[in-house]
Amino acid sequence: MANLLKFGIPKGSLEEATVSLFRQAGWTVNVSSRSYFPGIDDEEIKCSLIRPQEMGKYVERGTIDVGIAGRDWVRENDSDVVTVCEMIYSKVSRRPVRWVLVVAQDSPVQKPEDLAGATISTELVGFTKRFFAERNIPVTVEFSWGATEAKVVEGLCEAIVEVTETGSTIRANGLRIVCDLMESVPVMVANQQAWADPWKRAKIEQIATLLQSALRAEGMVGLKLNAPAGSIDAITTVLPSLKNPTVAHLYNSDWVSIESILPEKEVRRIIPELLKLGAQGIVEYPLSKIL
Repeated sequence: MANLLKFGIPKGSLEEATVSLFRQAGWTVNVSSRSYFPGIDDEEIKCSLIRPQEMGKYVERGTIDVGIAGRDWVRENDSDVVTVCEMIYSKVSRRPVRWVLVVAQDSPVQKPEDLAGATISTELVGFTKRFFAERNIPVTVEFSWGATEAKVVEGLCEAIVEVTETGSTIRANGLRIVCDLMESVPVMVANQQAWADPWKRAKIEQIATLLQSALRAEGMVGLKLNAPAGSIDAITTVLPSLKNPTVAHLYNSDWVSIESILPEKEVRRIIPELLKLGAQGIVEYPLSKIL
């Protein structure tokens, strides 16, 4: 068909969350262990499973039109792509990951410049080389196949560039963070030519809008209740909402219906307060999207 958007689903840690997010946004993606091409119930989209580490380069080449990957791997490949939006998966982590420069606890290194002439081990070779080159610091950067922290502990290199969320594992291994090099979150990136194509851009924006609306709904619920009109001010004071709660008078009654959207974790605290204020008929319901 003439109009077809090639979408890269990140294989690995984000795969299940991405498929679940598509389902919540209105698309069913069927992943088979025997195929790298998941099915999707949209004839205008063709999906491919691609490692996040390679997503940027395939999007840049036009092998796929758009995909989701960590910003770190997009920058690692120095990919010339359009960042459509951030994709903060609360089911995975709402905290950005950090790529940090790490040395042994007793190392004399206090800043990147102190590593002139040193060997640095990392999975993020391209970005690390550019980071030091931009600062005119001569270093040797070697690719690490894993167990990167152990390399600096065993003296196989003077420093490492490693990914972390809190730094607790790094400290637990007797290592020290010299500085942060980059923060990363998942992003949706598009091919430049695809973004310039009116049909493809509209399709990409449609997908981005619905996926982000599904992300905003994660951890949120709707709450609906009836209450005496005289309790409106007291109830709306304790009832959190995205903006202001919706209040509607019940037909032929001095009672009102109040509806709000709030974090699910707040419900257990608020319901007892609502009951004390005279609320009745409290209904909690799940949300799939918030636009």
